Amino acid sequence: MITTIITFIIVFGILVIVHEFGHFYFAKRGGILVREFSIGMGPKLVYHRGKDGTTYTLRLLPVGGYVRMAGAEDDEEELKPGTPVSLYVGQKGTVERINTSKKSTLFNGIPLEVTATDLESELWIEGYENGDESAVKRYAVDHDATIIESDGTELRIAPKDVQFPSATLGRRLMTNFAGPMNNILLAIVTFMLMAVAQGGVSMGTNQIQVASAPVSVAKKAGIQNNDKIVAVNGQKTADWTALSKAIQPRANKATKLTVEHNGKTRQVTLTPASEKSNGQTVGMIGITQAQDKRVGTILLSGFTQTWTMTKALFGALWHMVSGHFSLNDLGGPVAIFATTSQATKFGLVGILNFLAFLSLNLAIVNLLPIPALDGGKILLNLIEAVRRKPLSENVEAGITLVGVAFLVLLMLLVTWNDIERYFIR
Repeated sequence: MITTIITFIIVFGILVIVHEFGHFYFAKRGGILVREFSIGMGPKLVYHRGKDGTTYTLRLLPVGGYVRMAGAEDDEEELKPGTPVSLYVGQKGTVERINTSKKSTLFNGIPLEVTATDLESELWIEGYENGDESAVKRYAVDHDATIIESDGTELRIAPKDVQFPSATLGRRLMTNFAGPMNNILLAIVTFMLMAVAQGGVSMGTNQIQVASAPVSVAKKAGIQNNDKIVAVNGQKTADWTALSKAIQPRANKATKLTVEHNGKTRQVTLTPASEKSNGQTVGMIGITQAQDKRVGTILLSGFTQTWTMTKALFGALWHMVSGHFSLNDLGGPVAIFATTSQATKFGLVGILNFLAFLSLNLAIVNLLPIPALDGGKILLNLIEAVRRKPLSENVEAGITLVGVAFLVLLMLLVTWNDIERYFIR
């Protein structure tokens, strides 16, 4: 259980960090202020304000994370009338820090009860100073000023010129696409690492490797590494799948193999050992698929494996939308945790395969044109490109709200279904 929990946290963390880093990197390249890059969710544990204007936070719950871009829909307004704050005025005579937190004290801070603010366009804050309600005092705010939020996290303010909506359409489109793109790249790299971990890429042919175990039936019969088993009892075996199907039913039965060695064939008779696999008795002779260890093949496998799995995932999506939908076709955090337990049983190769699978899943799901997902945002970008102007803020907010409600409802249903499937039934 401990191994599963640690693996789950690491795998989930890698997925989220890689995804959010895509948004982070291209937002920065597009001139968009990333106010916060968070690893984890919930209460803040520690944070660091970078020279690049971004605050990097580590939060309590080790699942999830986010990139908080200035002016994006998840970037909330901080100050409301009546909020007590402290102001730090710098040498230029402008406010450089605004403290709204009771957890943090600013030296020489000017106490102010806020009456109004404009931290986007004209950059000012005004209110009653030192409790004196007879006059409202206004202070100019520096463009790069920071605000200390209620939990003590210090972030840059978000002037209009560095907000997400102020970036060009192309840069906003690339920023939205970058998260899923990074997950696709992660899948490619992970499949390459998996090939390295398993000693190469399975060739899939009838060329075999003899297991090193001394009980290997094939080894005792004189079969060597890189031999090809071209037939079993006269039945041709052109690839590994055909070879496996021919041998597995032959447990404890004398079997004649046609073996090719250095271009010459010979007949070998042996009796496959009997072993249990998934509750069934199968024949085993102690061989594995031959591995192609060439660097070029290993690098190429990252792309071919990703493409193969992508086709399979789109096939599954088509199966769902063509009238065969079931909640069992979907999985939330509970299902991921349960599957993590299975993946850890296969060691590093199993975990890497699971990571690549999840990363590709995350990319494809996020690219679906559902409001609130990256794909929904990209769709809005494309609509803007066709209309030559963005949708109104109210319309876009309404569409996003519907998408969020749909996703929350779906997640609740999926999570409950997962709990029933893995822990109750």
